[in-house]
Amino acid sequence: MMEARRLAIPELILITPKVFGDDRGFFFESYNARAFEAATGVKAAFVQENHSRSVRGVLRGLHYQLPPHAQGKLVRVVQGEVFDVAVDIRRSSPTFGRWVGAVLSARDKQQLWIPAGFAHAFVTLSETAEFLYKTTDVYAPECERCIAWDDADIGIEWPFEGEPLLSGKDREGLPLAQAEVFA
Repeated sequence: MMEARRLAIPELILITPKVFGDDRGFFFESYNARAFEAATGVKAAFVQENHSRSVRGVLRGLHYQLPPHAQGKLVRVVQGEVFDVAVDIRRSSPTFGRWVGAVLSARDKQQLWIPAGFAHAFVTLSETAEFLYKTTDVYAPECERCIAWDDADIGIEWPFEGEPLLSGKDREGLPLAQAEVFA
């Protein structure tokens, strides 16, 4: 019922669901635990789902939570289009500090699996976008951290010019070199 493709950092998995459509509309399973595990090899217990809406140019991230409330995330767009990014922040990883980006849209219905140990961000490319993500742990503000979206050492190639629209928290993001990260 879904196709899973590992990205340049193999723990990051792009998932394409099987969509059944006709002139009436479409249907697809947006999540099925058994099919997700079979396609990805990941057994995840999701405990929370979040929904955000953003206008063009809003950038949210790079967010993550440290243990004991580290979160894996299964992300998707239900309206509009975003450029979604995950950065490996596991100091012991051979891909530490590297990033992967993917365009996610309501049109394609793709999802991205981002395990714990990665910082996550997205920027809205369409006039508006609605973004859903399931998490493997609850929101815990005492464990939440933010890395600067424009950290030159990471070098994310964002698909926009100028300055994005940021929250106060995201303007305060630290460079990766100063951030508290995973071992």
